[in-house]
Amino acid sequence: MTTLFDPIRLGALCAPNRILMAPLTRTRGTRGHAATDLMSTYYAQRAGAGLIISEAIGVSRQGLGWPFATGLWRDDQVAGWKRVTDAVHTAGGRIIAQLWHMGRMVHPSFVGGAAPVSSSATRAPGRAHTYDGREPYALARPLELAEIPRVVEDYRRAAANAMAAGFDGVQIHAANGYLIDQFLRDNANHRDDIYGGPIENRMRFLSDVAQAVVGEVGGDRTSVRLSPNGDTQGVNDSNPEPLFVAVAQRLDDIGIAFLELREPPRDGTLGTGDRDPLAPAIRGAFHAPLVLNSDLTPEQGAALVSSGAAEAISFGRLFISNPDLPIRIERGIPLARYDASTFYTQGPEGYIDYAPARRKETRA
Repeated sequence: MTTLFDPIRLGALCAPNRILMAPLTRTRGTRGHAATDLMSTYYAQRAGAGLIISEAIGVSRQGLGWPFATGLWRDDQVAGWKRVTDAVHTAGGRIIAQLWHMGRMVHPSFVGGAAPVSSSATRAPGRAHTYDGREPYALARPLELAEIPRVVEDYRRAAANAMAAGFDGVQIHAANGYLIDQFLRDNANHRDDIYGGPIENRMRFLSDVAQAVVGEVGGDRTSVRLSPNGDTQGVNDSNPEPLFVAVAQRLDDIGIAFLELREPPRDGTLGTGDRDPLAPAIRGAFHAPLVLNSDLTPEQGAALVSSGAAEAISFGRLFISNPDLPIRIERGIPLARYDASTFYTQGPEGYIDYAPARRKETRA
């Protein structure tokens, strides 16, 4: 029986366990969107994960609209992340960079007052995080056909910069209502050109990006994250199963190393709201390792791996307050609680001050 503590090959990477660290935005970068020494400490503390997937990292100035988040389009940003990857590798870990374009979620204040871009002229619900507090999202403008190759090139360049920064690979963020997801799902994509309408067209942008990134760093160092089921930041699809099965088949053909699905549990299974889980259908179309994520307990994750429903599990918030999460799970040590009020602050509190378990501590 396969367990969370068995090693696994994820493309070019050999992970010593199947407990992955999910991407987590923590806003500890600079206003210039560079990584800091505080981040080096944070990630090195969590090097016991089978693989760390970094926080989302902006591929371009146009695509990043989150205060104190980081980017990979300038040399100083590459240098900042190089200090982080060196710290992780020194601690014995492995880390890949998640590449991010926020699309319509970018507030104009981040881009000199310009409108955000998306697949279509839509507006995200709610309010954006800005340096001046929460502000209403702006109406996005559709990317013109002639602009799309430049955005694809932004992803390719960011992937190259990630490797220059010492990352072990990259993950394309195609989930959670951000730009690629805005192309994939039909309530956000109203285009009538080759990037809109039928499924084959709506997944074209992701396919273009994936091929560009794989061409730069290799399929064995490329992964993709999807959120196939339910509304995420106002992005949804009227018929998600055929869409995401087709996407999985296309990514399988391109030859990526692994696919991560954010699909929260419902009644002990996977899925959200009233919808059935899509992971089983996607698994039938994708033959490399499948990683499942979102609010799973260690017990749920272990059951999914032992049943063959997934090859690995990525944990997010549990890694925030448990830097030694794999050791705690393996030894049955109680998990520490996280303080949500410190998720998006800028200091060390709630970031690098969660202590590892005492060596002799065990579950009562």
